[in-house]
Amino acid sequence: MNKKSLIVLLAVFAFGSVPAMADDALEAPVPVRMVPPKYPAEMRKEGTGGVVTVTCVIDEKGNVTEPNVDKASNDAFRAPALEALKKWKFKPAKKGGTPIALKVSIPIQFTMTDD
Repeated sequence: MNKKSLIVLLAVFAFGSVPAMADDALEAPVPVRMVPPKYPAEMRKEGTGGVVTVTCVIDEKGNVTEPNVDKASNDAFRAPALEALKKWKFKPAKKGGTPIALKVSIPIQFTMTDD
């Protein structure tokens, strides 16, 4: 039976607590372009999936900066997750209607599925 890789990108962001007043509400960044990571051939062959959690800053223009792997279930997934995330684009976070840079944590899940 053939296996095809399915990469599930979790658009779940863990934000630090930011105090906000009603007129100073924080709007989270929203992904507008998500480039899937390249599934490592050796992991695909083994049928191995995993998760990489990357902390980065989404700047005022919606670009990903300062990406850093916090955790990886397998080191083979680290580089592909970082390379893909660098190509992502976001609608930036806003505070009081003004775009701001915000540090976020993004889990990227690599999952194998049967066809």
